[in-house]
Amino acid sequence: MRTGDLLRRLDSRLLPPLARAMSRLAQGRLRMRVLTGVALLSSTAVLLTAVWAADRGAPGGDPTVGEVVRVGVVEGQSIPGYVASSREELAKLVATPPSTGDTYALVTLTNYLAPERLTPVLRDVAVAQVFGRVPLADTQTQIVHIPAARIPTDVVDGMAQVAERKEAEAAEYRTLSGTLTGDSERERQLRQVYDSGAAVAAAEATAYRSSCSCVYAAVIRATPTALKQISGRSEVRAVDPAPEVRRLDRAVFLPPLPEQTDVVRPPADTSLPSPDPSAPATVPAEPAPAATTVPPEPAATSEAPASPPATTPAPGETSPPASPPPPSEPVGSPTASL
Repeated sequence: MRTGDLLRRLDSRLLPPLARAMSRLAQGRLRMRVLTGVALLSSTAVLLTAVWAADRGAPGGDPTVGEVVRVGVVEGQSIPGYVASSREELAKLVATPPSTGDTYALVTLTNYLAPERLTPVLRDVAVAQVFGRVPLADTQTQIVHIPAARIPTDVVDGMAQVAERKEAEAAEYRTLSGTLTGDSERERQLRQVYDSGAAVAAAEATAYRSSCSCVYAAVIRATPTALKQISGRSEVRAVDPAPEVRRLDRAVFLPPLPEQTDVVRPPADTSLPSPDPSAPATVPAEPAPAATTVPPEPAATSEAPASPPATTPAPGETSPPASPPPPSEPVGSPTASL
């Protein structure tokens, strides 16, 4: 019941009896006392009613605060099992009425694709972001999240930004390597680590600068029927619907890599030296790494929220213990968002 309706009902119940009582009262001080009491009683009733209505109408807040939804795979999980369960979940979503509302979904691809090849695969749906990685042989390369509402334009622009960051990263690694002038086993290993990091970062920069075939997954939003159509395209390995996702900044997407066919495991990395446990632990002081650049937020669209998804480690992608973190990225993070 609204506050106004409640007050009107109180008036209709209280005022007529009070008016009749007042007509019977004598003139003078008694009447003034009665009027004062009635005024106080009415004010108290109005105040209590307003407080009661305010308490009932108070908003409960955002019920999703603190919740994080995970979509995709984890290390050690069966890839065929994940693909099969995604198909079953999508089939149930299509068969359950009403199935016309848009829902988020994680689309994983069978191969790494270039930006222009994404257009026929993701046509007629709203794309929120894509996942990219330079597939260098026997090398763990960084997974990047690129906001991409427009395909392929946003992907190409995002790759150019990643290339700039990788070029700066390679230069920083070379600088760090140049500061190690000693001949101890420990310093030789560190130089090899820095030189390897510089070579990998430079190779990544070159690949992204050329709009490489590096995209292997995407987060989209579409109707269950449209998701079913995308799942049938030859470039798509799985479409994992996520109707439980309401906000991308409270969701973690973990797509499997195209080369992972049986179970999720870290890619092999032979570019780094094995640590020597007998080497002394003391090393020369290293220059402070460059400040981390805060990634810009993607442009808001009607289909995708403006907030970028939270950056999280991808399945099976962990930095080698012997490798120092890239100078332009947070320590221990193998992924990055634009």
